[in-house]
Order: sequence, then structure tokens, then C-alpha cells
Amino acid sequence: MVQRRETRVDGANDLQEVSLSDRVLTDDVVAAAQQGDVEAFRTVYDCLAGTVLGYLRTKGVLDPEGLTSDVFLSVWPKLASITGGAAGLRKVVFTVAHARMVDEYRSRARRPVVAEYEPHSDTRTVASAEEDAQVAIGTERVIEVLALLPDEQREVLTLRIVADLPLEHVAEVIGKSVGAVKQLQRRGLIAIRQAIEERRVTL
Repeated sequence: MVQRRETRVDGANDLQEVSLSDRVLTDDVVAAAQQGDVEAFRTVYDCLAGTVLGYLRTKGVLDPEGLTSDVFLSVWPKLASITGGAAGLRKVVFTVAHARMVDEYRSRARRPVVAEYEPHSDTRTVASAEEDAQVAIGTERVIEVLALLPDEQREVLTLRIVADLPLEHVAEVIGKSVGAVKQLQRRGLIAIRQAIEERRVTL
């Protein structure tokens, strides 16, 4: 789908084409997706799938790629009824992702799963200097830093940093007050700062 917006140049109307392939999640893109536009669907997925995957990886789920697909399969049927534009959709997506993560944790608690050991995914190990130089500061480094925190602080900072959700949406996702979220965020940031000062982690 190609949207047209009207702008004024020297007193005349000039129609400019704006392609949804820019892959920027806007209220207009979400509205187009809700009306069934295929390109808009693709844009929504491209804009959110990476952050959902990063969030689930940070939470240590066994199959983050598969669970990311499950999240979007769950959201698509509800898409037309979601309100709030891009921000509303982002909140719903991460609410579903959080719920799927909790479901997996509960399932694993009832029925322990034996997973193949993958050294590169073991956050208990310390990377060599060579490996550290090769890894860009991004999701992987965020995961390493957040792994130092208690569960609730890690959850809040993951949703704030990786998912880029505002405080109000984080509070709704995890079922706490905005004040409690602010406190968890503050404590988490203090803990990270102390870890950096003590050289337990580097940025």
C-alpha cells in the first residue's frame, strides 16, 4: 500500500507518496494493518519482531524464535480491535510476550526440560578478550548486563530498554503500579552502575 499525504509548496498542493516499506511503525501503519494491508502487516512484524525476540532471549526462554512467532500469531486475530495506534499495539504485543514467557516458566516448573548445552548462550561464562572485541554493543551486551539483576529489576529494565515501553505500559504488563516500576528501575540502574564501577561488567 502507498499512502499519499498533502503538502503545500508555493501556495499549491503537492501530493507526495510515502511508502510503508520505510519500516517505521507509525499510527498510520498500524491503521493500515488493521484494515488488512499486507505491506503494513510486514512493517509491523519487521518493527516489533526483533525487540520481542531480544526480550524473550533476555528472559531465557528455551525457544525464543518459536515463541516470537507464537506471540504474533496470537496478536494478529486481535489486531483490528487494538486501540492506541503504534503505542497501543506495542503494549499489547509485549503483554502477550510476557504472558507466553510466564506460561513457559510454569510449564518448565511442572515438567523439567533437558536442553542441549550451548556455550555461547551461557551467561555464567566470561567472554575472552577476543570475543569481547568482536561482539557489538547491542542486545547481547544488554542481556549480559541485565543478567546481574534480580528477576523483577531485570524484567522492568528489559521492558524499558529492549522493548522500549513507557513506564505506564511496563506497569500494566507486569501487574505493578507505576511507582513500584520506578523503584525497580532505579534500583536496577544503581546495581548496574555499581557493577560497572566494580568492573564486574563493562560497556
